Amino acid sequence: MHSQSMWRAVLLLATMSVTLTTAQFPRECVTPAGLQSGQCCPSPAGAVGDECGSSTGRGQCVAIAADNRRHGPQYPYAGRDDRERWPLRFFNRTCQCNGNFSGYNCGTCRHGLTGPNCDQRVSVVRRNIMQMSAAEKVAFVNALDRAKRTVHPDLVICTRRYQEVFGPDGTPQFENITIYNYFVWSHYYSVSKTFLGAGQSSFGGVDFSHEGPGFVTWHRFHLLQLERDMQDMLGDPSFALPYWNFAIGGSECDICTDELLGARSTFDMSSISSNSVFSQWRVICESVEDYDSMGTVCNNTETSPIRRNPGGNVARPMVQRLPQPQDVLDCLELKAFDTPPYYSTSSESFRNTIEGYSAPQGMYDPVVRSLHNLAHLFLNGTGGQTHLSPNDPIFVLLHTFTDAIFDEWLGRHQPGEVVYPEENAPIGHNRRFNMVPFWPPVTNAEMFVSAPANLGYSYEVQWPTRAYTLSEIITIAVVVAVLVVAILGGVMTCAVRARSYRSAEALEPLLGDTYRGYSEDDRRLDKSQSVV
Repeated sequence: MHSQSMWRAVLLLATMSVTLTTAQFPRECVTPAGLQSGQCCPSPAGAVGDECGSSTGRGQCVAIAADNRRHGPQYPYAGRDDRERWPLRFFNRTCQCNGNFSGYNCGTCRHGLTGPNCDQRVSVVRRNIMQMSAAEKVAFVNALDRAKRTVHPDLVICTRRYQEVFGPDGTPQFENITIYNYFVWSHYYSVSKTFLGAGQSSFGGVDFSHEGPGFVTWHRFHLLQLERDMQDMLGDPSFALPYWNFAIGGSECDICTDELLGARSTFDMSSISSNSVFSQWRVICESVEDYDSMGTVCNNTETSPIRRNPGGNVARPMVQRLPQPQDVLDCLELKAFDTPPYYSTSSESFRNTIEGYSAPQGMYDPVVRSLHNLAHLFLNGTGGQTHLSPNDPIFVLLHTFTDAIFDEWLGRHQPGEVVYPEENAPIGHNRRFNMVPFWPPVTNAEMFVSAPANLGYSYEVQWPTRAYTLSEIITIAVVVAVLVVAILGGVMTCAVRARSYRSAEALEPLLGDTYRGYSEDDRRLDKSQSVV
């Protein structure tokens, strides 16, 4: 499409409907010319005519493919939300990178690779934070805090609805955001309501990252992007996000210490200790009522401190304790990745179970909250509210463990892409849907793969073993008893036979001269005969 006709179409869409619009794109692409052309294919070297590093074989500029298959009934509108068929409202051409090259301009390497030609492997191993050394824990906390204060080198966010994307002077309304706040903002964007217009209630039955098959794939890429951004920030391609094994049972938050993610304040049960750097963090995307009623957009403005009171929700005793190790084992044994309606009401679904809307054994129960959901609700504060939860850095470690369970399930069951629903999942969750709001576009299917083999990272996890049931213990005892009896019987039989042989031998006469013996000469006569 020519840039002029493209721009006319965009303006026509803007006048026909009121849409929710926020977006994140490379800083290089959000110029008036870039937005009007619908093309985001920068050169990694900044050279004219070198789109996506095409002159050196890194990539090429291609048309974006967006999913157009049927989605589930949860979202009843069409053309009212910019996230539909992401990201075509904003751009229709992007870079497609070759081989091991990656990034919005094909200027970087795929995860787990480095070097000028992206052919040097790097070991990225995600470990249990409780098993890291004191120095490693300090380094991780410092890295998180640095990411909170470091402006993202490449991405900016749109701060106005689509009709207002160009300010009064024609300047595109985008602003800088820090690396960690972008991590928070992208999660908010994926769960925000659809703004239907002034005086109308925003539609909340839409979620591009939860309550559907894309829950595991969306959060996997979400973490991957943060990990990559922090690797670049630190200049360390081996940097890995640790995980929090939240399936330990009990009512204590073992990572809520000043050494790690912040202890409880002695002055306020719902605040973080002033001895922790995280007590100085402030949240973004908090003004949800304004966003929903006025159609405003979350930006990089920080407001309140993080709130957290682990296990302190006395009104809901069910969420006062963490999941048990057995819950993880039960979940891993479920054979189906997801089941119709591919929603938060699915039963016998691994995805709905790990997300926490089903009991660990797989049965859907509207009252139950387990595993991932239970860990969030246990935190009882910022981390327990979907639109705000990434503001609490525990979110990172909670989701790396959730992703570890997902990767373990993939390894055990080897399901293949075919088990991921191609259509009829909630909007945003079909297999080929480009996950919102990531750039360059990445589909759910691209994350539905083994991480060590395809995504350049692995987990170091000691999975709990399943305890034997009473019937299994009885069965094992019976088998052991039978074996013992058989062995004793065999020993006794051998002993009786040996005794009988010796008795018979004692009754035989001794060999005398009248009896022929086996001499050496006799044995040599028939060498072909076996000697027992």
